[in-house]
Amino acid sequence: MAERTAVIETNKGTIKFHLYETDAPITTANFIGLAEKGFYDGLTFHRVVPNFVIQGGDPLGNGTGNSGKTIPLEVKPNLKHDAAGVVAMARSSEPNSASCQFYITLAPVAYLDMQYAVFGRVTEGLEVVKKIAIGDKMLSVKIV
Repeated sequence: MAERTAVIETNKGTIKFHLYETDAPITTANFIGLAEKGFYDGLTFHRVVPNFVIQGGDPLGNGTGNSGKTIPLEVKPNLKHDAAGVVAMARSSEPNSASCQFYITLAPVAYLDMQYAVFGRVTEGLEVVKKIAIGDKMLSVKIV
């Protein structure tokens, strides 16, 4: 399977990330489905923690919203939070609660390995990721 790329146009620039469709098929299918429906278009990054993550994809914009469905936690030992630019699903304390919110790491965060579903890695625009502030918008999210 040719793995695809997500392209997020933000008000600060473009972020592209490779999707791990082979290693994280449930998680990537969920993200791709939402992106193709336009779910993420116009949503904000509601959480920015320096040297940790930026997080977005919440329709309510406050960290409590979801897409109306959840997916099971999908982790593999080879999918690690080993650098800035790792893309993974946010969730509540319940492991199988990921829905639509995702984060991009700003640094390695190994203690998240096997706890959160990693499903991609930034290939272009890491400098844009590092400029994102709370309230910045995802103008569009496309899958190519």
